[in-house]
Amino acid sequence: MEILDCKGLACPSPVLRTKELIESRTVEAVQILVDNEAASQNVSRFLQSRGFQPDVTSDAGVFTITGNRAESAPASKECEVMSDRQLGLDQARTMVMIATDRIGYGDDTLGKKLMVNFLSTLKEMEGLWRLVFVNNGVKLTVAGAETVPAIQELESSGVSVLVCGTCLTFFDLLDKKKVGETTNMLDIVTSMQVASKVINL
Repeated sequence: MEILDCKGLACPSPVLRTKELIESRTVEAVQILVDNEAASQNVSRFLQSRGFQPDVTSDAGVFTITGNRAESAPASKECEVMSDRQLGLDQARTMVMIATDRIGYGDDTLGKKLMVNFLSTLKEMEGLWRLVFVNNGVKLTVAGAETVPAIQELESSGVSVLVCGTCLTFFDLLDKKKVGETTNMLDIVTSMQVASKVINL
């Protein structure tokens, strides 16, 4: 079993080191050590996306993610080239990145109300593919936020919702997240690359 000690590393380093390991050689089992829950969730999700079955345990603030390659996902495979249609690249993919909990400058109460209205109206946007919340924007996804129902409705309709794990941890909100997947900067950068259009707020 390959072991990676990623304690003390900032996002997205644990995911990048895990990616480097499993792409550099044939790996059937890995064990990754991290020291925060956001990194644990990000590494687990990455391993799962690469055909591993992750299992997480924690002790004294250290999270151990053990990943075993699933039987249905052999370690050695020739690279399969997928068509644009298979990848969904023939369709509009609009990504909206939200880095604030209000819209515009001036009155904060008005700005927050505008954000609620914006998220409630986003379902009318054709080709909406993914919402990404970073910095103060993550506060829109946690318990008590007036915006949670609108975001949940979008997620239920098939829109992907990603929430920055480092940002949640910084604001001590990781346990209060009510909607979306905890994500890392690698996923965010990849999303920007794949999207046909990126809207920043």
